[in-house]
Amino acid sequence: MSTPHHVSRRQLLAAGLASAALGSSSLVLAQQATRTLRIGYQKGWLSILKGRGTLEKELAPLGVNVTWTEFNAGPVQLEALNVGAIDFGDVGEAPPIFAQAAGAPLVYAGATVPRPQLEAIILPKGSPIKTVADLKGKKVAYNKGSNVQYFLAKLLEKQGLKYSDVQHVHLPPPDARAAFQKGAIDAWIIWDPFLASAQRTLDAQLLVDAKGVVNNRQYYFSSRDFATKNPDVLKIAIRQINTIDSWIAANKPAAATELSTVLGLDKSITELYLSRAAYGTAPVTSAILAEQQAIADTFFDLKLIPKKLNLLHAAPVDLS
Repeated sequence: MSTPHHVSRRQLLAAGLASAALGSSSLVLAQQATRTLRIGYQKGWLSILKGRGTLEKELAPLGVNVTWTEFNAGPVQLEALNVGAIDFGDVGEAPPIFAQAAGAPLVYAGATVPRPQLEAIILPKGSPIKTVADLKGKKVAYNKGSNVQYFLAKLLEKQGLKYSDVQHVHLPPPDARAAFQKGAIDAWIIWDPFLASAQRTLDAQLLVDAKGVVNNRQYYFSSRDFATKNPDVLKIAIRQINTIDSWIAANKPAAATELSTVLGLDKSITELYLSRAAYGTAPVTSAILAEQQAIADTFFDLKLIPKKLNLLHAAPVDLS
């Protein structure tokens, strides 16, 4: 018996719609499967996240792959972002300013709570320097373009000194440590865990930390293009990092052990480091972005960057 014409058309239409839906779903899955989050990281918090594998697990249902590339410094990560080699990374307050002044297309995806006690000025044991004012005319070493450069600028300003009142010695941490040991410099401005290591192994004396001077946040960055196309991925990444923050805050002995393995340092060093850290990471707010604007303005006034920056465009899409 033949099938009525109207039934045949209905069946054909249903079959066509099913086929179209299947094709559309396949296309969506194919598009999702092509997404990759390329993370650049320095040894530390992100190393722990990498070891957990929890970010990969949460992103897998979205069809997002994760790759990891280790770097030895924030500025190098920012260079990698600038040439399109990574999509996400961690860095301190100052390096993004120099990168943005050079035209890097970065946006701020997340920021930690203030952690001013993680950077400080240290002195050799027995140093005659007793106050910040005593630094006038002295050789002060620090890593150019890093957080501590901003800390120094604001500290001198707070003490009524000019930026030019000290001798600026630009050395990366390993070279600065060597110069510190030899007595070739009068003071060293450095951050953890190098700070804790110098205190524990060189008997370095702390002159002053950044508390009450600068906030010293850690930032997580992305490119404007990646942030615009993948806000869901960045939101998950920031949430996962905050989870690691919470775990470290609640499990400092275990975290110190794990971090000592990651960093290749004695546990007593990582214990000191974690004891003065503050914990919590969230998307960047307009108030936090204003802090970065203040850094940019300071660097421009000191002629450390060639142009005045407007960082309003550096906020990512809404990740809250």
